[in-house]
Amino acid sequence: MPKSILAVNAGSSSVKITFYTFDNPPRSIVDAAISGITAPPSTLKYQAGGRKHKEELKEKLGTAQDAFKYLLQRCFGDPELSEVASADDVEYICHRVVHGGDYRDAVEINDDTLGHLKGLEDLAPLHNFSALEIVRLCKAELPKVKSITFFDSSFHQTIPEAVRTYPINQEIAKANGLRKYGFHGISYSFILRSVAQFLNKPVEKTNLIVMHIGSGASICAIKDGKSVDTSMGLTPLAGLPGATRSGSIDPSLVFHYTNEAGKLSPASTSEMHISTAEDILNKQSGWKALTGTTDFAQIAVPNPPSEAHKLAFDIFVDRIQGYIGSYYVKLNGELDGVVFAGGIGEKSALLRRTLVDKCQCLGLAIDDVANDKGPGDEETVKDISKGSGKGPRVLICQTNEQVVGFDSFGWKALPRFPKLFDCLQDTEEWTIDAIEGDRLGTEVSTVVLGPGSADLQASGFRQ
Repeated sequence: MPKSILAVNAGSSSVKITFYTFDNPPRSIVDAAISGITAPPSTLKYQAGGRKHKEELKEKLGTAQDAFKYLLQRCFGDPELSEVASADDVEYICHRVVHGGDYRDAVEINDDTLGHLKGLEDLAPLHNFSALEIVRLCKAELPKVKSITFFDSSFHQTIPEAVRTYPINQEIAKANGLRKYGFHGISYSFILRSVAQFLNKPVEKTNLIVMHIGSGASICAIKDGKSVDTSMGLTPLAGLPGATRSGSIDPSLVFHYTNEAGKLSPASTSEMHISTAEDILNKQSGWKALTGTTDFAQIAVPNPPSEAHKLAFDIFVDRIQGYIGSYYVKLNGELDGVVFAGGIGEKSALLRRTLVDKCQCLGLAIDDVANDKGPGDEETVKDISKGSGKGPRVLICQTNEQVVGFDSFGWKALPRFPKLFDCLQDTEEWTIDAIEGDRLGTEVSTVVLGPGSADLQASGFRQ
């Protein structure tokens, strides 16, 4: 029987896995995700074929590793999943890791690469820790299966030196890897390829301003198929605000906000060190701090329930508008399209309309009917432009990061299938899209699954 590919995406409070076939295009065998790991009860979402299932779990899953083991149990124990009955049916494990430092390409995990990635944990403790815990677990417990890591930062390695360099002491900066990296790169790679194909243009001649707007949001300027600037920086905190992130602020603000900014946050553990400043700006800010909710659907409404909700919407629009204008100039006005993607970008017609209206001076115009309708389930790219088509197109792209393009960053290690597209969906640590806006579906009826207590040891996974 042909083997499968397992894609893994982990945050501190959620884990998602997807098994894929080696078909061309790849076929999803099963999607499974657990959210609420650190705020029980945890919730399981499971989709295999036409079966969809959602439930609150009674089991206590305290770590991403626990959740990962549980998900494998459910998949390997499902009697209707003959394609992934055990670990012997898996050929590759593909891990989405947010911060890859200077890695330009995907890498196979070995002692050297794992050591290098461990050195990056201090740069991204909120984003890399859980993913690398699962990488280590797979390396130890599934030694016969190759683990490959794909990085959200790799797409942005083409950003010019003057853009990526911070004006601080360069000896210290280089010694500590302190520069702009940028993130959401797996999404941007997928969007670039999809939009270029839609526009019938070569990737290397495509110029775009792309917005990945979810509970974590960023924007990217793409010139001739390469990232030339992006809103996120050393970490995903820089740039646009998010559900719980402040986005870019005066760096000294946090020291006026609290006199304990440099101390360890109560959220720290013996293995994951998070400063109070990081905790405040990443977890206690954003539109939740303004409105009390992380659900942007309650904010992006024609009649907001409070002035705070209206303010949160206006702030978000203002910050995005500023980046669109800046990037339009960076691209010398040579722009093929403005692209909305991510859970919010794909779903909020009001946000899209408001932003396009505010950017009319750039030649952007929107078709209200097409915008309100949005993309169909099978439409990867939807044109919602209005007019003769002479100006930049306004597009929606239903991004799919849950399938990493193995060749997106020049990876050559999968000779059996060199053209696999799309593998690693955002989790809550990155955005909350995978929990609040994924494509596993809405409420569904309970179906009969394999026992959650399936013995992993019998299936090839040593506990």
